[in-house]
Amino acid sequence: MMMVSDDCLVECKIDDDSDEDGEGEEQINTPPPPPEFASKDPTPAPKPPTPPAAPTTPSPPRPVNRDPYGINQHLKVEVSDVLAEPATPRSIDQVWLYSVAGFETARIWTYRCLSLLLAVPFAFLCGVFLAILACLHVWFVVPCLQLSNTFLPCLRSLCMFTVNVFISPFCVSLALCCSQITVSLSNKDWHQMRDNETV
Repeated sequence: MMMVSDDCLVECKIDDDSDEDGEGEEQINTPPPPPEFASKDPTPAPKPPTPPAAPTTPSPPRPVNRDPYGINQHLKVEVSDVLAEPATPRSIDQVWLYSVAGFETARIWTYRCLSLLLAVPFAFLCGVFLAILACLHVWFVVPCLQLSNTFLPCLRSLCMFTVNVFISPFCVSLALCCSQITVSLSNKDWHQMRDNETV
């Protein structure tokens, strides 16, 4: 164990009355620590303060995918799916361009106007319909299935008991009685039955 002499100890005066802004601070000259207590790594230099970042301009929002599961892929109709001109009988180029523009404009704006009128009521009706289905499923269908799964084994046991005790012995006895019955036909009877069928 190593003892530290009093010569290595340094007295530091701390002034608590100094302002927080740094006014009135005195530079205290302290001797370096003895080699036994000196750290091996050099003290890192203080980092210069980083300037505040300039405010970034907001980027435009990304378009929302309104059909993430692709349930309406069949409605992606393009002009080439509907209109097509053969190579030999061709119309004037301007006629074709205006036809394509008219098709696209009519399709887009008719859909927008109809959705403006009908989208909210239809969405409301779909929500009500799905809520009714969910309510029936939660409060009627699933409880009935769970109750039937609970009580059906008891009813099955009761039915099997009834069949094994009453119906099965009766059927076995009837089968044994009927197994002793034999039917024999002579040639005369056979010909008579054939004649009756032909008449």
